[in-house]
Amino acid sequence: MTDAALQLAETARRLDAIDRKILAVLQDDASLSVAEIGDRVGLSSTPCWKRIQRLEADGVILRRVALVDQNKIGLGLSVFVSVESSDHSDAWLKRFAEAVSAMPEVMEFYRMAGDVDYMLRVVIPDMLSYDVFYKKLIHAVPLKNVTSRFAMEKIKSITALPIPLVVAAH
Repeated sequence: MTDAALQLAETARRLDAIDRKILAVLQDDASLSVAEIGDRVGLSSTPCWKRIQRLEADGVILRRVALVDQNKIGLGLSVFVSVESSDHSDAWLKRFAEAVSAMPEVMEFYRMAGDVDYMLRVVIPDMLSYDVFYKKLIHAVPLKNVTSRFAMEKIKSITALPIPLVVAAH
């Protein structure tokens, strides 16, 4: 196991039931006061605050954000874009990752195993905007194939991770 993987496993093992409850509460509503979070998990404010601070310092809590309805701000089209490359060099990946990461329309970007090399989740206002995005994408670096799948209806979309009650031993 790499040092990073060992550190992640150790952090996960240190999370007790109260830490996990705090994470579940914060994922549901990060705007709650520390006192309200503490009430929900059975702690007073000071120990609750210290736990939240530790979870942030350990990198378990990455940041606290507001979730915005994409349709209400004019970004009604979601597109899942799969990309295949014939070049798998580190230099190509670095250029591709920099180009895609600089595109604000790209909400998620994954390197995949299986029949495609990369998967992007893109949000844009409309088909014309997608055409502009697509042209930027295909001109960024040489690509073998790009396939776009347009979402017709969002059936489930959540941001809260399913917090396991306990971590399996390694």
